[in-house]
Amino acid sequence: MTVKLNKDVIDRSKDYASSQKKSLSRIMESYLKSLVSQTDTTDNEEIKISAFVKSMSTGNHLPVDIDLKKEYSDYLSEKYK
Repeated sequence: MTVKLNKDVIDRSKDYASSQKKSLSRIMESYLKSLVSQTDTTDNEEIKISAFVKSMSTGNHLPVDIDLKKEYSDYLSEKYK
């Protein structure tokens, strides 16, 4: 999976993850789980999502019919012209 993020967001997120003694991947996975979860979980492994992490959400939604592979391929083609 490839995720494109603003460098400032990445740097701030890494700092946050480090301060929480968690990996950024684990924090992102917990955040994504919280988005798609239909029920509350009481799993002790679950990480509480802070206001900072929640603030990174843009509120933008991708169209349902988007072809991500084509979009990424087009992006790389344009980038390496």
